[in-house]
Amino acid sequence: MENGEKIMTGEESFRLITEMINRTKVNIRNSSFHYLFWGWLILACSLAEYILWKFIGAGSHWYVWFLSIPGVFVSMIYGYRTGKKERFHTYADNIYVWTWMAFLIAAAVLFIISSGRMQFVAPLILTLAAVPTFLSGFIIKFRPLIFGGITFWIFALIARFAGNEISALTVPVAMLTGYLLPGYMLKRKVDHEKV
Repeated sequence: MENGEKIMTGEESFRLITEMINRTKVNIRNSSFHYLFWGWLILACSLAEYILWKFIGAGSHWYVWFLSIPGVFVSMIYGYRTGKKERFHTYADNIYVWTWMAFLIAAAVLFIISSGRMQFVAPLILTLAAVPTFLSGFIIKFRPLIFGGITFWIFALIARFAGNEISALTVPVAMLTGYLLPGYMLKRKVDHEKV
């Protein structure tokens, strides 16, 4: 060839095609950490709030949710550190990250708007959390997350209409179905694929 192009061998072509296919996939290796971390943190906060409200009678039982603030930093630091280790980032990776960043911003705005009416926040947060969970399931092609998002919507309706007693327990149950079960399934899938 006159222009100096190198002719690729079959093996080099196969390697290039494989690398291009891998670049279009979303990196899901570290996603399970976030679902498990947030699932357990929110489960613990919601159960603590329930106990403070139901059995102790604390007036400001919702203060336990301030524990989610350090959780945001833990999650961001973990995401930043693991993201730096990756060789490349796909367009789908960026969509995935910014979907969750949009949720974080929307949740912060919702908490500010709802201050003083915190008893009505659970159905709104569950509705809001359903969107990135549902979309993430489609982005990474993982059905348990799609179903997790759907269960968030169902539990948001239950939280709104079932009364205070049942409503207070919808968030921990939603965390089991929406984050923890899909998170452990995703972790198992990733661990299995590493073998």
